[in-house]
Amino acid sequence: MVQAINLKKGMVFSQDGKMIKVLKANHHKPGKGNTVMQMDLRNIESGAVVHKTMRPTEKVELVDITKKNAQFLYNEGDVYTFMDTETYEQYEVSGEQLGDDKLYLMPNIEVQLEFADGTKLLGVELPSTVTMKVAHTEPGIKGATVTGSGKPATMETGLVVQVPDFIKEGEELVINTAEGAYKSRAESGK
Repeated sequence: MVQAINLKKGMVFSQDGKMIKVLKANHHKPGKGNTVMQMDLRNIESGAVVHKTMRPTEKVELVDITKKNAQFLYNEGDVYTFMDTETYEQYEVSGEQLGDDKLYLMPNIEVQLEFADGTKLLGVELPSTVTMKVAHTEPGIKGATVTGSGKPATMETGLVVQVPDFIKEGEELVINTAEGAYKSRAESGK
């Protein structure tokens, strides 16, 4: 058992016979009243995402998660195929099960497959950053600097992130997967 205040993104717990994955967890102290934990949770079986408020002392039962190193191979429609890098066994995960994580999947990206009780595939854990190409963004403004307000850019997977004004279409960027935010331009020497 673990208290709600100790729940972090990516953890999985069991509640009312359902497995729930923490997508976001924030410690919130309103002006009046007690501190609460505000969380975005995904029911692993149904894929439904809910916003829930819990008392920090409320206890939940953590699910034992095992992880396997894997590589994303391809997707056909809403089915995403991964390969275990040690056994070469392939696993299929639905887009609904992946949620927004599917927007970060690039061919051959290294991820970790998450299993409950060693057998039930729950989803994937992404690397902290991914490198993607800008598919579409408005033209840059002459004289734009890093401190500008920024503009939206659509990446090659459909992910939309705020980028500095000087970023152009076709550039490769490093994206933080935890926040879905622009981190930097990719190293050109890769």
